[in-house]
Amino acid sequence: MAKYLKEGMSVEEVQTQDAKVRGIVEDILGRIESEGDAAIRDYSEKFDAWSPDSFRLSREQIEACYEQLDQQVIDDIRFAQEQVRNFAQIQRNSMLDVEEETLPGVVLGHKHIPMNSVGCYVPGGKYPLVASAHMSVVTAKVAGVKRVIAAAPPFNGEPSPAIVVAMDMAGADEIYCFGGVQAVGAMAIGTETIAPVDMIVGPGNAFVAEAKRQLFGRVGIDLFAGPTETLVIADDSCDGELCAADLLGQAEHGPNSPAVLLTNSEQLARDTMAEVERQLTVLPTAEIAGAAWRDYGQVIVADSYEEMVEIADQIASEHVQVMTRDPDYFLNNMSNYGALFLGQETNVSYGDKVIGTNHTLPTKKAARYTGGLWVGKFIKTCTFQRVTPEASAMVGEYCSRLCAVEGFAGHKEQADIRVRRYGKSGG
Repeated sequence: MAKYLKEGMSVEEVQTQDAKVRGIVEDILGRIESEGDAAIRDYSEKFDAWSPDSFRLSREQIEACYEQLDQQVIDDIRFAQEQVRNFAQIQRNSMLDVEEETLPGVVLGHKHIPMNSVGCYVPGGKYPLVASAHMSVVTAKVAGVKRVIAAAPPFNGEPSPAIVVAMDMAGADEIYCFGGVQAVGAMAIGTETIAPVDMIVGPGNAFVAEAKRQLFGRVGIDLFAGPTETLVIADDSCDGELCAADLLGQAEHGPNSPAVLLTNSEQLARDTMAEVERQLTVLPTAEIAGAAWRDYGQVIVADSYEEMVEIADQIASEHVQVMTRDPDYFLNNMSNYGALFLGQETNVSYGDKVIGTNHTLPTKKAARYTGGLWVGKFIKTCTFQRVTPEASAMVGEYCSRLCAVEGFAGHKEQADIRVRRYGKSGG
């Protein structure tokens, strides 16, 4: 039976916060729908103190961002994008069109068709999340999306040079500087100056995630990627210092970012809790990470690997870092997670920033039914069929009888007319 040495906020407290977020987002999206650009400007002034002549950046503004960066930063962005592009291309190559004769004269198939337009949101208010530009824009371009627009909020009162350069190097066709719900709403709903897109992708805070939820159906979305979550699974082959560093490394995303330790060693659990408190005295982002740990952190001690798997699948965390003697046990037995990081040598930060796997991943238990952002999210798999006259007459007889069972007379006639025309007695 698992023991909880530390628990986070109750379900009821979280639901109360979610309800407040829903109402605020609904109001913002309603104003964007009715007022367009004027609403975007009003919210940008209110939330970001940002009201430029145009929210879309010109080529001159983009080039000015390059000039503000050291060459090493540009080279590092290029390296990271090469890794993301390479893995996305490997994924794309795995997606094959098919066309097969399934019965004599019956050819069925599917084609993978990229979406026409996508809006990529890149968070950047608290931290300039440069890596999110790689994950969304690069991946969309590898998929073959024709129009990729990207938006990020201002950082310290101006467009974040590193984010803008990353968007441009990734291949964004239009780059905008605005953030939050107003950015997501502008891209999805459209305004007088911004043509709407077919899909919105990218992570964000609770308000951005809720905006995507409310817009789903009007546009496609990648997934519900809200506040970052991390689960560290460890046994006594690991140590408290490493566990604490990996928990706080994700807790610093925001004060509502859950960080959970799941272990079968009570000694490691207590060592980690002590080490978290020590590291919070020296971590520059301790104010945020400490609040997340205080309100959302959990420490769970299980009896066995089997129970750890069971609990981990119930948590269905966005990131799962496995630091045990046998990491592959969890790879082979877990089913609900956004991404796995296997062994002490790797960590979530590698996935977040540079290694090549996508960091836009499911949160709030969405890992029970979806994986993360990948090249396939930007592609529609569409079927087609082609039938010879002889096959049409044969299939038509089955179809006619099955339509009669359901009482669909019009459907039945669609089949019957072809049986009459293409059957042995037909013309």
